[in-house]
Amino acid sequence: MSRFTPLPAGLGFGHPVVLVATWFGSGLLRPAPGTWGSLAAMPFAFAIVYFFGALALALAAVAAFAAGIWAAERYCAADGREDASEVVIDEVAAMWLVLAALPVSPVNWLAGFALFRLFDIWKPWPIGAVERRFKGGFGVMADDIAAAIYAVIAFILCDILIGAVV
Repeated sequence: MSRFTPLPAGLGFGHPVVLVATWFGSGLLRPAPGTWGSLAAMPFAFAIVYFFGALALALAAVAAFAAGIWAAERYCAADGREDASEVVIDEVAAMWLVLAALPVSPVNWLAGFALFRLFDIWKPWPIGAVERRFKGGFGVMADDIAAAIYAVIAFILCDILIGAVV
């Protein structure tokens, strides 16, 4: 059963910091807010790719990364935690980066989603080191971008080894 995480004092749901940091509230869902945020990124990714192409999605990932640094910094400061779990703009930027690199198909995008979530949760080296090294809004965002890069590399390796691209 899902429940919602309360917001930090002084930040209402309509505040731009909350809307960006929690990706319109998807990060407030429990359990697994990172998975909810990753899922919430996908329809936007599809629309961006459909209307503007994969390059536009990659540029949107860069914009989400920049906005995420700003929003995560402010949300976490208001909340008093270094990396509040309900901040999921990092998952959004990373998912968009992964999906921009993959051929568009439901199977490929599902594989990209699964690989990104695997590396984001597992945090093999250097993802965990990135998470420990960088602080603030940049730190919140950086480890997910590293996980996205791992996911893309893993997808390419799977394609080379087993020809999984559809």
